[in-house]
Amino acid sequence: MDKPHFQSLREELDFTTIQIADFLTREVTDAFTRSIEELRTSGHAKGLPLGSIAPDFTLNDHTEKNITLSEEIVKGPVVLTFFRGSWCPYCNLEMQAYQKQIDTINSLGAQLFAISPQSPAHSLTMQENNRLSFPILCDTNNQVAEKYELRFRLPEYLHDTYQSLDIDLTRFNSDDSWTLPIPATYILDKQGVIRSVSLDPDYKKRMEPTEVIDILRTLA
Repeated sequence: MDKPHFQSLREELDFTTIQIADFLTREVTDAFTRSIEELRTSGHAKGLPLGSIAPDFTLNDHTEKNITLSEEIVKGPVVLTFFRGSWCPYCNLEMQAYQKQIDTINSLGAQLFAISPQSPAHSLTMQENNRLSFPILCDTNNQVAEKYELRFRLPEYLHDTYQSLDIDLTRFNSDDSWTLPIPATYILDKQGVIRSVSLDPDYKKRMEPTEVIDILRTLA
């Protein structure tokens, strides 16, 4: 069966959810649903508000080159998109969607940096597999995600669930904290002010890259 032609990232994510549901057990899907609702109602990991000054940071990219936000922001607007890791099909689709729009993003004088807690080796593999031309930054132990109020700890009952799907976060992230960022996208202007925030405790929901471009056009 040929892959459908999607008009948006949202359509592709929804299609993937249907496909994944075909091979996950009810126990697993119930655990995922429970964790999303618990995170949504917890009040934790709510993200920084519009108008805040984005916290500075220095992180290694997938080639282990240092990237410092304050040095990049003076060049033009910056898009920061926090994602879970290469093991997440939704994250891969999101990165692929950004790659399709990266030339337009760059033409508006902006840069895109993707941030996850995974190790440089896994980030490099993800970059190569998806043929990404933008940096993937390695946020060990979600220290930057913490600054952006996105870091949360997975509940104990999800550890075995993840490992049953061959997702061992201690291996992917090279730490044993079992923490992740809520998938989120921040758009920063040249002064480092947060001009747009999009986040959702439901990891199946992501901001459309075309929406990012529309906002960047207002900053040009």
